[in-house]
Amino acid sequence: MDEQQYRDTYHSVNDRRCIFEKTINSRRSTCKQAHRFHLADREGIACRSASANVLCKELLDHMRSKARFALHLTNADSPLPHAREIKVQTGGLLGLQGLLHPEKSAADNVENIIGLVDTALTGFERLENLPYDIVVQAIVKFEGRKKRQHKHDD
Repeated sequence: MDEQQYRDTYHSVNDRRCIFEKTINSRRSTCKQAHRFHLADREGIACRSASANVLCKELLDHMRSKARFALHLTNADSPLPHAREIKVQTGGLLGLQGLLHPEKSAADNVENIIGLVDTALTGFERLENLPYDIVVQAIVKFEGRKKRQHKHDD
């Protein structure tokens, strides 16, 4: 299956893609609204809730926008290159989790993304009211997986 055919099939079987699919697929986050599925040799994540999907998109859009300067980007209106997207998604969610649940500030993983979003809304009323300076600090600090070094036999 070529890449375009894969994408077309993916979109036909997953009409509501999880906004935080990259961090969930990297096993750094979970969400009670996430539904895993397999297509060809890959794993996809669908969102079971239309309203949760909208909230997650709003949160990720805010995190991308607020982290733009810190990540030396001129534009953050669309998905970023993979490594930076992982940095924004995972680092941002870890920062938000640490802000809302200080006892989890040293955690490596995020439990239940939509639960975190709901807690943020309870405390701050609107996602735009979050202290994104704290979230951006966590994004900048987050280190994804290190690149594997290939051993060459000379």
